[in-house]
Amino acid sequence: MMNHIPRALTIAGSDSGGGAGIQADIKTFQELEVYGMSAITAITAQNTLGVTGIQEIDPDIVAKQIDAVVSDIGVDAAKTGMIANIEIMQIIAEKVKQYQILNLVVDPVMVSKSGHSLLEEEARLALKELLIPLAMVVTPNLPEAEVLIGKPLDRLEARKEAAQMFIDWGAKHVVIKGGHDKNKEKAEDLFYDGKEFVTLSAERFETKHTHGTGCTFSAAITAYLAKGVSPLEAVHQAKTFISQAISHPLQIGKGHGPTNHWAHRMRRE
Repeated sequence: MMNHIPRALTIAGSDSGGGAGIQADIKTFQELEVYGMSAITAITAQNTLGVTGIQEIDPDIVAKQIDAVVSDIGVDAAKTGMIANIEIMQIIAEKVKQYQILNLVVDPVMVSKSGHSLLEEEARLALKELLIPLAMVVTPNLPEAEVLIGKPLDRLEARKEAAQMFIDWGAKHVVIKGGHDKNKEKAEDLFYDGKEFVTLSAERFETKHTHGTGCTFSAAITAYLAKGVSPLEAVHQAKTFISQAISHPLQIGKGHGPTNHWAHRMRRE
């Protein structure tokens, strides 16, 4: 009899440059031996230099994509990435509840590496009301957490208070990513389950090739959840995966290049 194959769904935007969005997610799922599927919320024209165009997908088509994969193949874990408007967000929330997708990772993608806003202002409020309450893990970086919380998070105590707010909004676990904090010698993420804080630390690498870091990290968490790993262990493993991806850059493109999704294999070979 065949063993169960873990299945993960990414609900996010397409990155034509292949470094972020559903492309990064599918690559990550594949590397972690999880069957990857996608529901595309927007098509972006972008490369390592920036985003030059965005075409949002009709909400009904987003719904049909989710229906198609869940009703036939099934989903053990899912993640959300770039969601450009409230209508799509509402559809996703409805479908997550309809299909009782418990292992949901919410990556609140707001601004691309090039500084391009990827989430409409009013959608930020909807994110707090619609998706964060459904999240098994929510993964904001510092700038995203500051936008959602509405104040600077330059101190550890402020980050702990912010983490509690995410839990108060309904998330079961939160990891506030500290990679943007240049004051720290190491890249320190703060994980919180509503009871205990855990600091996850990794070496900081000086490189401009970090495009898709957040997508890849959240996709790795999703992949490990699909495999039945606990949220804390999933975050631990994902931190290792993304650290390897950043520390072995591909040197692709003229701007912020992508991380290396197969770097973790170098350690095993």
